[in-house]
Amino acid sequence: MSKINDGDSDLSRGSEQVRRGAGRIGDFLVRADGSEGLVRVARAARRVAPGARPDIDPDRLRHSERIAGLIAQARGERPSAVRELALAAVESWQALVTRRRSDVPEVGGPVTILFTDLVGFSTWALGAGDDAVLELLRQVNESSTEIINRRGGSVTKHLGDGLMAVFRDGAVAIEAAHEAGVAVSAITIDGYRPALRAGLHTGEPRQVGDDYLGVDVNIAARVADAASAGEVLVTEATLAATDETKYIKRRRRFRAKGTPKDLVVFAVLPRYDGAPGELDQPTV
Repeated sequence: MSKINDGDSDLSRGSEQVRRGAGRIGDFLVRADGSEGLVRVARAARRVAPGARPDIDPDRLRHSERIAGLIAQARGERPSAVRELALAAVESWQALVTRRRSDVPEVGGPVTILFTDLVGFSTWALGAGDDAVLELLRQVNESSTEIINRRGGSVTKHLGDGLMAVFRDGAVAIEAAHEAGVAVSAITIDGYRPALRAGLHTGEPRQVGDDYLGVDVNIAARVADAASAGEVLVTEATLAATDETKYIKRRRRFRAKGTPKDLVVFAVLPRYDGAPGELDQPTV
């Protein structure tokens, strides 16, 4: 009987030791979770994770984003390594799902490739603060992307102060480029008004995942480089895929490394009732 009692006592002491050990481990994890160094590492990991969104706004979350919202609210404003890593996991999943649902046109048939960027942005950015530069890029990217998506195009990549997108319909691509230019010109950051330029070319580039490669992509990029502020330049191939009567067009002299010598490029504007017709004389 004594042995049984001794056994029960040993079990009791063992259980108590386990509880104390678990408590110490729990205390350690809580302290580690709030450790400045560990939180810093977790945040760094989150920033480089696919779909990183360190400025997550719980009020704008839906579906799986609601989970991220709950995680973001956990522990209030206190630093938390677990919270940062959990958000990284959710955001990576969101990026994966978004990529799987990508509406980038599949291989087969021609696409119209659009490139845009800001004229004079680099010069302005040198004298502007980081906050102003980042805010400008955020507004330009959001505005351009919204217009492209709404018109059925798909942004394949962001390129600093510009982007690349593809469309199945050349006419819609031209309209989207003009609309984006107007929208961007309405943005003002610290007195600076950005000016967008755009170039389009229609062809059959090679598709690699959600991206496109090849000569046709290079042509579209070179055409965009030749555009002036607020101007939309298109190749003859893009114009031929549209109803040309809808546009005022002016042929442009064009030469660029890596493009065909006989490439014909036009500056185009949407036609309004009573607008003049084509201007055949080449201009610089």
